[in-house]
Amino acid sequence: MVQLLGFLIVLLIVSAALFVSGGPAVMSALPFELALIGGAAFGTLLIGNSTSVAVAAMRGFGQALRGAKWSKQDYAGLLTMMHEMLRRARRGGIVAIEQDIESPETSELFQSQPRLLADPHAAGLICDSFRLIALDPAMRRQTATYLQDRVGEIVEARQRGVTALQTLADALPALGIVAAVLGIIKTMAMIDQSTAVLGEMIAAALLGTFLGVFLAYGLVGPIANRFGQIVEEEAVYLDTIARIITAYTQDTAPRTAIEMARAALPVHIRPDMSLIDEHLSVIRLSTARKAA
Repeated sequence: MVQLLGFLIVLLIVSAALFVSGGPAVMSALPFELALIGGAAFGTLLIGNSTSVAVAAMRGFGQALRGAKWSKQDYAGLLTMMHEMLRRARRGGIVAIEQDIESPETSELFQSQPRLLADPHAAGLICDSFRLIALDPAMRRQTATYLQDRVGEIVEARQRGVTALQTLADALPALGIVAAVLGIIKTMAMIDQSTAVLGEMIAAALLGTFLGVFLAYGLVGPIANRFGQIVEEEAVYLDTIARIITAYTQDTAPRTAIEMARAALPVHIRPDMSLIDEHLSVIRLSTARKAA
């Protein structure tokens, strides 16, 4: 929400200044210049990246304004679900959670956290890790390395969208110069006109340089920076999953594993242990009713 407010402030102030300082010729040229620079920017984004990376970069605009995906409530739900999963696995072995990891879409535990279930990276990280441990118990010693590599790969893939957006921001001033040069070419082709006409045409041509710099440093650059921060913030969710599963492979008690993972979270997304206890009570009560 803060990012949206900042976006509106920058847009309002700069637009008002342009309206006051620019003449009719500048304002009439604005749609054309925006279309020219925007279209060229979109084309360079497609040229320099794969389709998936280009789509991720474009989605970055919305993500930067919405903020990070995972809230404190989501972390409380994750810790609750993982505690219950570890407790069952500790009592009955991996076989006790085999149905959960093989068919998460029908699992009661996963269904209790629909946002986690809807995220293929988070759900896949949990299921694949326990599945590997079930297939080969020797994997317990290599789980930490495996999880670290998986999380690193996921974050690196997401960072490609951030890099593409930052590259676009770096290219916008040059694209603005291209638009300005085209305006100067048009002006020089009409050099026999009066100074008043030429002045308006030169002002309209310089609008391209203005837009390129403004879009780069006033909008796209800050959005790319915020997008990168969000990717890092959302990686904490995957790191939390990795911490808990690694603790399980080291025979750490479920309660201790959850508390260690909770304590490692930043304060603004760290849920209270009392909230997790409340969620656990609900799960156990539901399980007891079904068993009865």
